[in-house]
Amino acid sequence: MSDIEIRDDRAAGRLEAIGDGTDGEVVGHIEYFVLESPARALVPVHTIVEPAHEGKGIAGSLARELYAIAGREGVVVAPLCPYVTKWAERHPDEAPAADRELLRAAKQWLVAHPGRF
Repeated sequence: MSDIEIRDDRAAGRLEAIGDGTDGEVVGHIEYFVLESPARALVPVHTIVEPAHEGKGIAGSLARELYAIAGREGVVVAPLCPYVTKWAERHPDEAPAADRELLRAAKQWLVAHPGRF
């Protein structure tokens, strides 16, 4: 994996990977929202890595950091993004499963906000 800096732009709903030696270029990101009810959760919707930076572990680093942020904040992750869902299945020690009710609520929020993502 290349060296990257990860920053959380909560206002924009983006966890961004900044590539080392790229003059601050965002080389990958996870788009997410914060669900407030029935419980507070971070809900990743899309994971995108720029084509020139694929295969460097950036998406996995973003997923790992999203779960770490959730852990520090005492909230769960309710993944709707297929990549984050698969990553969580492969890393159950780092990515506790979200309950079905929370996932259902996250999907309902997404349907109710069609222009958001």
